[in-house]
Amino acid sequence: MIFDSPFFTEMLLPFLLVFVVVFAILQKTKVLGEGKAQIDALVGLVVGLILIGVPGPRDFVVGVMPWLAVGVAVLLVFLILYGFVAGDLSQMGKSKKWVLPLFGVMVFIFVAGVVLYVGGLWDNVLGLFTDAANSAFWMNVVMVVLIVGAMAVAVFGGKKNPATG
Repeated sequence: MIFDSPFFTEMLLPFLLVFVVVFAILQKTKVLGEGKAQIDALVGLVVGLILIGVPGPRDFVVGVMPWLAVGVAVLLVFLILYGFVAGDLSQMGKSKKWVLPLFGVMVFIFVAGVVLYVGGLWDNVLGLFTDAANSAFWMNVVMVVLIVGAMAVAVFGGKKNPATG
């Protein structure tokens, strides 16, 4: 089948994606001048061809795009469930102030995880927490955070006495 051939998935689709995105950015920003669609197309063509010619970035783009689809599907499920619970999605950011920061945190964690996984750095990050030498360091960090948190709760967490202000 054509859709799972290496030419289609590793050459044609990444080229088209990068070409269209670069062309659209150049058209929108008018960096190279207004009414210069041919020049914008040539720059997009060159950037797309360079991507195809260099295996590292091409493999990264090919590896990230399926995860983008997964992220969109997860976001769709979240929005459907949120719509069932909260109702009107057009008022999402206005009525509940916690939703937009939550989306930002979720997107940041997802993108950071995908970039680390596709970029081959996930094992290095995981090694920071699982190696014997580093685990003692992280245990000390956790203890310091817990102590500082307990001190913050003790100092700032109590109710203020209305008589003392």
